[in-house]
Amino acid sequence: MARILVVEDETRLAAAIRRGLEIEGYAVDVALDGVDGQWHAEQAAYDAIVLDIMLPGRDGFAVCANLRAASIWTPVLMLTARDAKKDEVRALDTGADDYLVKPFAFSVLLARLRALLRRGLKERPAVLQAGSLRLDPAAHRCHRGEVEVELTGREFAILEFLLRQSGDVVSKAAIMENVWDFAFEGDPNIVEVYIRRLRKKVDEPFGCHSIETVRGGGYRLAAGEPRT
Repeated sequence: MARILVVEDETRLAAAIRRGLEIEGYAVDVALDGVDGQWHAEQAAYDAIVLDIMLPGRDGFAVCANLRAASIWTPVLMLTARDAKKDEVRALDTGADDYLVKPFAFSVLLARLRALLRRGLKERPAVLQAGSLRLDPAAHRCHRGEVEVELTGREFAILEFLLRQSGDVVSKAAIMENVWDFAFEGDPNIVEVYIRRLRKKVDEPFGCHSIETVRGGGYRLAAGEPRT
């Protein structure tokens, strides 16, 4: 039997979600504020968490970010009454696995939860890191050790993609598909230009060689401490 934590301050909605999930055979715990919700998530092993964003005590963004910082990778489905793209982006950047806007049909919430349960635990760190290189997508900040590195939007997007694939070889085409839009018809060698710029910012000033060129394959960002 899967165990679900529902963190929702609207008592009627929380009770309705709990009742519906219990009918479906799930074990359900409910927390009515962010502080209590985080405590439950830290103290017990849940298979998924339904987490509202607008909560008293501590909002859902902070709860999710704190859980990920503590290496708690329980799948999180975030709920909000605000249909704003910036909230969706922030939710995913803080480590949420999915996002659902109120009002919603219970059948949709149930389907989303089933999908998360099939996916299981998966690391979604709020801050991406490889050795001394750290990237915070939510705050849009990059550091090499204690030094903050200023990046353009495109440089940041490429480095984020490389960090999310840390240790794996990624092709130039994969970078193009994930960082540039489908309408881009420029020279694919633009990737090489940006890779050189990134090396000059995050590697060379620090005597590092973390962004590697793999002949015939593409690029790889060293998963651990880079070569010096």
